[in-house]
Amino acid sequence: MRLITIRHGETEWNVQGREMGQLDSPLTTRGVQQAHAIARRLNRLPFDALYSSDLGRAVQTADIIASLCGKTVTLDEGLRERHMGIFQGLTVAEMRNRFPKERQDYERSGFEYVISGGESARQRSERSVRVLTAIAERHPEETIVTVTHGGFLMGFFESVLGIPQGNGWRRFKRYNGSYSAFEYFGGRWCLEVWNDVSHLDGTESLDDPTIQAH
Repeated sequence: MRLITIRHGETEWNVQGREMGQLDSPLTTRGVQQAHAIARRLNRLPFDALYSSDLGRAVQTADIIASLCGKTVTLDEGLRERHMGIFQGLTVAEMRNRFPKERQDYERSGFEYVISGGESARQRSERSVRVLTAIAERHPEETIVTVTHGGFLMGFFESVLGIPQGNGWRRFKRYNGSYSAFEYFGGRWCLEVWNDVSHLDGTESLDDPTIQAH
């Protein structure tokens, strides 16, 4: 089974450096262009089903893909980004101003820290493996596309490669509108492609390591 994973197009809050978590922000004009670019790439590749996080930025990206590729989008809330609790909607400076102790604890504790009202990076990573493995087992010997989020993908990537959890963001980018691919065979995952943006034809794309640093 082959799994193609897409990070949603650029949003207004990506540009502003605001933590979205499970809140939402619409795609920018460039984000829409990124979605059309990935749709054109996928239209040249045969695939069997299209899944998306039910958050608006992912749905907007997936709808553009579905329209060009002639697919129906299946929404799965398990593909959502990490719930960032009290930090959602804020820049890092605003987090440190409004919630200085919590932000300090977050930066110090990292992967294990459960944000007030949200979840830990460990919980998100375990969810990413659980949800994507369930999709893989539902579609043996098929190619499936999922549209999801940067932090969600990084947690899965770390798990597949056995990278110490919470450290992948220091060494690996995950740009808006990027294409990654994994293979699932015999109950194990392997990586084929990570963070490919060749389809964007030089269009600038953002990574946001300073937001979900862990």
